Amino acid sequence: MRNVQIFGVKNSPETRAAERYFKERRVPIQFVDLSQKPMAPAEIQRFVQRFGLAGLIDREGTAYIDAGLPYLKLSDAELLARVERSPKLLRLPLVRAANHLSVGRDEGAWSAMVGAVLAKGSA
Repeated sequence: MRNVQIFGVKNSPETRAAERYFKERRVPIQFVDLSQKPMAPAEIQRFVQRFGLAGLIDREGTAYIDAGLPYLKLSDAELLARVERSPKLLRLPLVRAANHLSVGRDEGAWSAMVGAVLAKGSA
């Protein structure tokens, strides 16, 4: 894979920042709009294994609070089901380039991805 996948929603400032970051560096991106197409379960699991489910959830976000989730005790399976229905519960964007993953606005991780993608492209 010689491009970067960005999972997010169009009206998220963090998602737009990730798109802009990679485009400014001329790194090809594949944008997956989670409001149009949910993530595949295997893709979600890849992020959960790396960061844990708690690391993916935006507990300070409006979607989390409006859904009443601070007051509910949900199993991981129930929480994952809610995330599939409402991707704004996630700390967006989720970014993947080969084995490099990041959650939220993480320019340090994005920089490492750019280096990996460009190194692979010149190989």
